[in-house]
Amino acid sequence: MGWGRMFLLGNIGQQMDIHDQREEMRRLRRTVREVQRTKAGQEDVAAHVVALEDEVDELRLYLTAVIRHLVSKGIATEAELEALIEAVDAEDGTVDGRLDGPVG
Repeated sequence: MGWGRMFLLGNIGQQMDIHDQREEMRRLRRTVREVQRTKAGQEDVAAHVVALEDEVDELRLYLTAVIRHLVSKGIATEAELEALIEAVDAEDGTVDGRLDGPVG
């Protein structure tokens, strides 16, 4: 309340103001810590996303190499591989370019 509280209640009013200000500072400190934790968490998530993107890129490279090798050796044709991919995609009940289930 500030001056009004101090004027009406004297020292007691001033002590109440000090108490209120301390509580507000504690609340603000908690808010700052929470924001810092959230920011650190977001940075961790961003680093994890970058690592996953790198892993996906690497897996795409390996898969491309294996497919090219199979085709170049005459082990499978592109058409056979495409048919197999479509069949595996349908195994989980949804043709969506994803596999939700066991690999083996």
